[in-house]
Amino acid sequence: MFIFPTIDLVATGKNIVRLREESGLSVRNLQEIFGFATPQAIYKWQHGTAMPTIDNLIVLSAVFQVSMDEIIILENNTQISA
Repeated sequence: MFIFPTIDLVATGKNIVRLREESGLSVRNLQEIFGFATPQAIYKWQHGTAMPTIDNLIVLSAVFQVSMDEIIILENNTQISA
């Protein structure tokens, strides 16, 4: 039996909101940084219905001046039988 961490999407989304607010940025600011036509992707990240892609996580970590590990919130409850 192996236990693997999984990403807590909702907690990660809340963390993105917190980091964005601490950085003094609006959703519109992030939309412009990413060059998105609409803010929908950012709202999905913040609500925990989607995760940023790896390349978007790299940008978020640079914008927020934190590591990707400080953005992603993990749960340690996924068990997989071998």
